[in-house]
Amino acid sequence: MVVKGAGRRKLLDETCGVGVLEFESVGKTYRDGTVAVVDLNLTVPSRKITVIVGPSGCGKTTTLRMVNRMLEPTTGRITWDGTPLRSKRKTTLRRQMGYVIQSGGLFPHRTVLENIGTVPSLLHWPKAKREKRSLELLSSVGLERKLAHRYPAQLSGGQQQRVGVARALAADPLVLLMDEPFSAVDPVVREELHEFLLELQRELSKTIILITHDIDEAIKLGDQVAILRIGGHLAQVGTPQQLLDEPADAFVEGFVGRDRGFRSLSFQRASELRLEGVKVVRDVETASGSGPILVVDGDARPVGWADPDRPGRIFALGSTFSPETDTLRVALDSALTSRYGLAVAVTAEAGRYAGVVSADDILAMVRDVRVAIAESISIREIAAAQTSEPIPEVEEGDEPLGEPEQHDSDELYDQMAEAEQTDDSDQLYDRLAESEDAEDADELYDQMADAEQADH
Repeated sequence: MVVKGAGRRKLLDETCGVGVLEFESVGKTYRDGTVAVVDLNLTVPSRKITVIVGPSGCGKTTTLRMVNRMLEPTTGRITWDGTPLRSKRKTTLRRQMGYVIQSGGLFPHRTVLENIGTVPSLLHWPKAKREKRSLELLSSVGLERKLAHRYPAQLSGGQQQRVGVARALAADPLVLLMDEPFSAVDPVVREELHEFLLELQRELSKTIILITHDIDEAIKLGDQVAILRIGGHLAQVGTPQQLLDEPADAFVEGFVGRDRGFRSLSFQRASELRLEGVKVVRDVETASGSGPILVVDGDARPVGWADPDRPGRIFALGSTFSPETDTLRVALDSALTSRYGLAVAVTAEAGRYAGVVSADDILAMVRDVRVAIAESISIREIAAAQTSEPIPEVEEGDEPLGEPEQHDSDELYDQMAEAEQTDDSDQLYDRLAESEDAEDADELYDQMADAEQADH
């Protein structure tokens, strides 16, 4: 479902279940008059990844921080499975939400194992249980046990980020908040972390809100993507394919990018392509005749194209694709990298030759898909125009403004979130982790988490 503009309530699809968060006409204005978020109506479905993306200054991080009540909305409210967040104690709320930031935000003077066990320590888990859980998570995020007693400075950027994710998952939170978690690593590591997160989500099925400024990252990771424009207005929300196929306005179209048509092929399966055959040989020395000749190995896996002008030589194959698992985008890329404009199809598991399809045939299917999408959009727009009803405006001021802002009270929480720890801040953490009085620990944690940072 696509929402065009603020002030319209997003209709729900499959959002039932534990972990549904809903923003109801939420606005945030700082004390200095800076407007960060305006009339945000957004539903975050359970067990899905919702990515909030937009340019700098659009209120992405402010929106995220209102979820764990580091910041309070000025207007409107946020509910969790129908219950207003303001009715929940902040400390209890935050311990049900994992929080991942850039570079992991690790405590530099604590080992990997101690970092992962941060929240279990606050919850007064026994040491043996805490260490067992930390070691389990170390393995779950793909890190070796030998790293357990190293310090953050001894890890690579990708390893630090994995530890940050493990720490956020330590107490098995219902919701995972991720504030530009992959922006500080190089492209190769970022790609690895993307695959890591998607695999972890397939296993754990958490409700995840991820903030990014990278539309490609949003399209790859998000089940739902919300685009914010500068000034804190919701421009559009929908599935990645909906944003690519049906941009709401010129801003969304420009933000998504000019190659959105090509990228939208990532959501079209290649299984409907009709495969043809070409001449195949196992020994390149036996290749003869006109037309493309594909050389395969003893297991029928493609090796390359026979060179008709130089007997015994092989041209590079280009990329291959699997009709069972790949998309039209992968198939078209395979055809474009082939000397003969033929995409070579292989079986998913063994990688054996299955057939070929030309770039022209792939583009013909793309045209058919685009026509079908256009017809579907027209049908939905006609149906919406016939059944639309006025949506009542949500009155502002229904909720109290909450606690006063403290823009300059960032000393404690910044030390935790940005991991710029000093000896004094380490002592504060020790008081949190070792306190035998739960109420005292809660009060100290509240001091850290209540420190609000303005997202201008």
